[in-house]
Amino acid sequence: MNTREILSLGPVLPVIVLDKVADAVPLARALVAGGVRVLEVTLRTPAALDCVRAIRAEVPDAVVGVGTMTRAEDFSAAVEAGATFGVSPGVSPALLAAARYHDLPFLPGVMTPADIIAALEAGYTSLKFFPAKQAGGIEMLKAFGGPFAQIAFCPTGGIDAASAPDYLALPNVACVGGSWLAPARLVANGDWAAIEQLARAASALRKQA
Repeated sequence: MNTREILSLGPVLPVIVLDKVADAVPLARALVAGGVRVLEVTLRTPAALDCVRAIRAEVPDAVVGVGTMTRAEDFSAAVEAGATFGVSPGVSPALLAAARYHDLPFLPGVMTPADIIAALEAGYTSLKFFPAKQAGGIEMLKAFGGPFAQIAFCPTGGIDAASAPDYLALPNVACVGGSWLAPARLVANGDWAAIEQLARAASALRKQA
């Protein structure tokens, strides 16, 4: 699958932070059971890559990627762990070159028109808008729609269950990213049933044509 196809698999891309590998598989199973197949495991903890390996090995229906990629070497680590795609909070020539070298579906992060142009020049038309709320939110995405009509965005940052439908109503938004599907408290408590319910509510959101 390419990046656009991955983003089309569901309206919400959960942004996941895991401290323990033991939590990875039950969390992924709960999300998939709730209808959320595409999972972004962020490189914010030492356990992240081992969590990706565990999910790939034991949850075959999950499409698991690596997020918070900030260095070129993160791509080789993600590929070795079995990641299906990669996500970055920003864009740089080194990240774009590494994505091309490893042939990994990549969702570069952008915040400004200059970022978008740099990504377009590298051939990317599916982009993460981050941090969405702080960078202008819905009004900024509406403004981007004119000069960058070919771009499909995944806004992430400050989005929750209440605001997600407003973002999904925009024609240039393919899906939204958010951490509300795997809150730290529920993960720490192993409340997989509650997480499955959050996933069901998220997967019930519909991207408007």
